[in-house]
Formats: sequence, C-alpha cells, structure tokens
Amino acid sequence: MPERGLRDSEDHEPPCVTECRGGGRLATDKGQSSVNGAGKRSLQSAPLLRFWGGGGRGRRTVVQENLMPRDRQRVCLQDGLNLDLNRLMRRGLVQRGRYSAPVGIKWTHSYWGEIASGTISADLSGHQGWLEIRLRNLCQTIALASERRHFGGVQWYFVCPVQNRFASVLWKPPGATRFCSRQTWRRQLAYQSQFSDATGRAHLGQAKVKAHLIGNLDPEEWDLPPKPKWMRWKTYDRHVARYDHYGDILDHGCVALVAKWLGK
Repeated sequence: MPERGLRDSEDHEPPCVTECRGGGRLATDKGQSSVNGAGKRSLQSAPLLRFWGGGGRGRRTVVQENLMPRDRQRVCLQDGLNLDLNRLMRRGLVQRGRYSAPVGIKWTHSYWGEIASGTISADLSGHQGWLEIRLRNLCQTIALASERRHFGGVQWYFVCPVQNRFASVLWKPPGATRFCSRQTWRRQLAYQSQFSDATGRAHLGQAKVKAHLIGNLDPEEWDLPPKPKWMRWKTYDRHVARYDHYGDILDHGCVALVAKWLGK
C-alpha cells in the first residue's frame, strides 16, 4: 500500500505527490514500502482456533492450539473474513425486495493479497430472508430480519446463529467454522488497532480511508484516491482531513525518531 514516505528510514526522500483536479493524490514513488508496520506479521503467529458445540443453548467451547510461539494472546479480527450486509447492498451483491442470484465474492488482505473467495446468494423478498455463503470448505445459510426505521424505510440485519441477536456485520476468524457476530468470540479476538502503537494505528487509519475511496481504481497508483462520483464533497473533505491527520501523526513520529537517534 503506497504511503507518503518510508517511515523507517531517516534519509529516504518522501515520494512526489501529485494533486489531481477531481481530488486525490497520485503515488508516483513506486520504490516505497507497500506494507505498513502493522502488517509485518507472519501468518504463523496467529493461533489456530477450533470450535465445538457445548451443552446448553448458544454455549461454545474454544480450544486454542499454539503451533508456534506468539507474542499475544488474542487473534486479530481483521485477519479473518467478514460479511457486511450494508456494504453488500451498496455493491449490488444483495438487493432489497427480491431474490439475488449467486454471485462471486472475494476477500483480500493488504499484505497477503487474496485470502478467500466464494459465492453468495440471498432472498430479501419478504419481511424475513436469508443469505447463503459458499466457500471451499463452508456452506452456511444465515437468517435475515428487517426492522422499520423511525423516518420510513426498512433496515436489514443478520441474525447471529449463536447469539440470536441482530448484527450488520458477521465475522469468521482464522480457524472458525462459520460466520457469527463479534460478541460470539468475546475475549478471544481483538481489533487490529489494539495490537498497534500510535504509528501503526495511523497507518491503519490511512489504509481505511483509502479503502473507502478507492472503488475500481488501481490502489498502486493512488496515495489518496479522488472523490467518488456518488460522494458529496463535504463527506470527501472530511475523509481528506482524517487522512491528513494520520499523516501528521506519522510525520511527528518520524521527527521524534530522528531526534532520538541524533541525541544518542
């Protein structure tokens, strides 16, 4: 993932950034690092989770197997797969009020590339519905439910197969056998930002802004993507301000690191 500058070298010149008419900044330095600090982690450091059903409704037994030594006790939530119902609707993969035929879906990681692919189909023709996800080693049907909004319209949710609660996003962590709500995994998981320092969180923040704006553009060509056609300028300016805020944090960290080295 292109960054404004290589943060782990004091003598590296920052990349040339080109401002574009429609917003956004082109990343013209192809020699810079494409992996942020939070992404430099081997797949082997993640624990393997195995899940078995237990006695009683909704009770699960979680057994962790340590194949290799690790420096943390929880699995990163973003290292697994997720299903975001609102995002699927925005992309047209799931459509309100009708049956959606099977369509391809894939998950990618900024460091490892494509990590999984499969197909999804759904039926939202009534007040209740379902979504089916098929992967290489998984076939799961998830119940959907709708609620009326206060100002009109209907909001759709997943029904967690374990917690039986509404959720807009379901997660399948590494080693899990199905998608469930975040509350199902409790203390076994944590967000990626919880494993990062201030610099790592700033890199993650910039990556999140870029992922929201990139659309069908080539991520290798853009440092900060231009405004999508469907987005208002006020919203885009807010994303730019967040991106620049994270950039200021990275710049401050770089200056502090250089000052520390010079003070030795």
